[in-house]
Amino acid sequence: MIACGGTGGHLFPGIAVAEALRAHGHEVLLLISEKKVDAEASAKYPHLRFETLPAVAKPPTLSPRMVSFLLKTWRSIGRCKSILRDFEADVVLGMGGFTSLPPVVAGHRLGLKTFVHDSNARPGRANVLTSRFCSQVLLGLDAAKAYFPNRQTVVTGTPVRPEIIHLPSREQAAERFGLDPRKTTLLVTGGSQGARRLNELCAEAARKLPPEMQVLHIAGALDFARVAEIAGDRPAHKVLGFCDQMPAAYAIADLVIARAGASSLTEIAICGHPSILVPFPFAADDHQTRNAEVFAKAGAAKLVQERDLDAEKLAVMASDILRDLPTFKQMAKAARALAVPDAADRVCAAIEATLTHP
Repeated sequence: MIACGGTGGHLFPGIAVAEALRAHGHEVLLLISEKKVDAEASAKYPHLRFETLPAVAKPPTLSPRMVSFLLKTWRSIGRCKSILRDFEADVVLGMGGFTSLPPVVAGHRLGLKTFVHDSNARPGRANVLTSRFCSQVLLGLDAAKAYFPNRQTVVTGTPVRPEIIHLPSREQAAERFGLDPRKTTLLVTGGSQGARRLNELCAEAARKLPPEMQVLHIAGALDFARVAEIAGDRPAHKVLGFCDQMPAAYAIADLVIARAGASSLTEIAICGHPSILVPFPFAADDHQTRNAEVFAKAGAAKLVQERDLDAEKLAVMASDILRDLPTFKQMAKAARALAVPDAADRVCAAIEATLTHP
């Protein structure tokens, strides 16, 4: 059973592992939340088996709501035990966050092999807590090892959906979005959750780009109208509220401006794109900055904090990268070097090894 609900950053890597496990001949049940994002994404995979479990969000530790949280978590663990017994599971894999805690604890109490996967350079507190109940901790980045000093860890990389590895042609992607395949394309992604200021900066910067460049801007549903208004009628600036065709978006992209969530960075690396990374300034433990530092140190990305950025600076940074071919090629090469395209298979191998050697 794979617990992977709550966000796309947990769900899509979980689906990738599920596909790989099925290819290895295993049966898989994916445990997701009741959120709309999970329902919409899971509907695209009718061959996979999903079951929902109410999400239990952790309040601040000293909050009066902690009593309710603990009660709901205890009930969730009981529900997970029932699901595991009915499914006759051998293994529980949590893909991160507090949604992984009840299933992993339930698996641990039933004597099953248990795992948690963390994609970030600085792991979340939920995963550090969950790791206490795990047979093994699987990591997306080597930098995370230091946060699990008393746990057995395996660096697997972060799994990505197969469609991210096998992109459509640039011409097909351009046609889908109504863009010119001959123009250099800047992809802006980050969504509306915490990306309001970044969206604004990118929309203003797009006006300052030379005419041979075009922008595909995924603003998020909540920020679409505002960003579209800023973009105006500039034909080379395509604004989307939501994009369910990310393979096509990556296929048309030459440079990516994004937050520094682990799953986004994994996909950028797989696609071999240079990037400008603007970490979400309020991310827990500033983990997005830690993620971005890995890419910046490798030469795959330019890291800039939101507080240090304005539209003019962003436009100049993007133009400089896209016009300087040696720098562009070196960044693309560095990004590809960070990619682990077989991460899902590595997760499978790590799990299978514990079953073969108790």
